Amino acid sequence: MGKSVEKATKQKPAKKQPGLPVPAGVPAKAKKPPKAVRKAEARHLRPLDVRVAGGDAGVLDDLWRTVEARRLAGDVAHSHSARLLARGTPKVVQKLGEEAVECVIAATIGQRGETILESADLLYHLLVVWVDAGIRPEEVWAELRRREGISGIVEKASRPKGIARAARTTKLP
Repeated sequence: MGKSVEKATKQKPAKKQPGLPVPAGVPAKAKKPPKAVRKAEARHLRPLDVRVAGGDAGVLDDLWRTVEARRLAGDVAHSHSARLLARGTPKVVQKLGEEAVECVIAATIGQRGETILESADLLYHLLVVWVDAGIRPEEVWAELRRREGISGIVEKASRPKGIARAARTTKLP
């Protein structure tokens, strides 16, 4: 067998890329996503860099204002927020629950990056719930300030027993 035939039939062993298992016998190149997909992923993952300017809680106030503006505009053809709000409270809270579960799963299995992404989704959907319920962020911030320095055990014990009855649970004190 000539050298040119040997070269044509030989395959380089598959390189293992971090986080991407490559099945035996499959060249690593076959598992690489297209360039357009890699570029899109790079754009979406860039915010995971904590050095991003404006990485503070003020972004939540800005996001709430955006969601409220979308609700008021009501452009369901061009706004995910408007479309979600137009579907009603049951759909709004369902989405919040879904995002909470996804965040919990990512955190439980130790996927830090995925937990960050799901946390952002969770916060967005929480803000949509607030807009739907007519709650302004400063009302929640004020409640958090009120609780500063109070033990969580003491705070829960101070809640009326009616909350537990209404929730049909004994888990609340």
